[in-house]
Order: sequence, then structure tokens, then C-alpha cells
Amino acid sequence: MDSIILLPVLFLILYLNGLSINMYFYTIIPNLLIGIWYNIYLPKKYGGTPGKLIAGIKIIKINGKPIGWKEAILRHSVLFILTIFSVIVMIISLLKANETVFNSLGWLKQTEYLMSLAAIPFMVHAWTSNIWIYSEFFVLLTNKRKRAVHDFIAGTVIVRKVYIDKINEVMYSEKNDNTLD
Repeated sequence: MDSIILLPVLFLILYLNGLSINMYFYTIIPNLLIGIWYNIYLPKKYGGTPGKLIAGIKIIKINGKPIGWKEAILRHSVLFILTIFSVIVMIISLLKANETVFNSLGWLKQTEYLMSLAAIPFMVHAWTSNIWIYSEFFVLLTNKRKRAVHDFIAGTVIVRKVYIDKINEVMYSEKNDNTLD
């Protein structure tokens, strides 16, 4: 759902980046800020990204409490590091690129051209990103609470919104039972 919501932004950035090499430099910071806003601020403020909230799910701490800044940042930390790595690799390519050659190509060929200018770093980025994504799916599919690696890093779990009151009720009663001992 989040991919569909962000699709217009992606198309706009792809369009702008295709206009000239310099546009890549102008879109780096807004692109990073959109990612931080979408993947850190919105989950902290509302308990999830718009896609999660539309799907009726929410991110909470393992203890049933809403997530804070720490959890929101930790959940996004690995993906943010991979994004920064990607930006660095792209900047390396852009600095090597010939603007005349770049402007003579269509948008897909422009991407291929830039990737050819830093082939090994792009390959390393692709491998590390794939390892991260596949490990997320593997861990998610192999534990009963369906937590991904980023959930373990942040101490979070995703639950259906309709169960949050029940979770808090159970967590609160367990906490009170432990204090009575």
C-alpha cells in the first residue's frame, strides 16, 4: 500500500532526475527528507505509515505501548544506511558522468550509463540491499509473531488496530499481577 501511495513522488523524482545530471543533486536532500518523514516521523506520530494505517495495522512496542522516536529511528536505521550508501554511489557516478552523453540518452539508458560509471559500488549496494530484504522476509516468515529484523532491532511488533485495546488490557493486568506478588 505504501508503494502505491509513494508512486507519484517516485515518478516525479525520476522525471526530474532525467532532465539533467544536476537535477540528481537537487533531489537528493528532498528525497532523503521524504523518506525520514514517511518512515520515521509518521510512524512515531501515528503509529504507522499511511499504508499500514489504511490496512488497519499499527506499530507498537513489545510491551504494548506506542512507539517513540527511538523505535521509529531504529526501525528505519538499516534502510536509511543503505539509502545513504546508494546516494554516495550515485554521487560518485554523477561526478564521473559526461553531461552531453547523459542528456543524449533516454531515462532508462541514463540509469544504465550512471550505473556503468560505478559498477562495483552499485553491485555491492544491490547485493547488500538484497541480503537485507531477503533476511527481512526470512525472519518475518519464521517467527510466530511475524516480526521482521527491523522489529527485533527496535523492539516493536505490528498488530491489527482492533486488538490494541485488548493487548493493553492484558499487558496492564499482567503488570498489576506482578506488582501484587
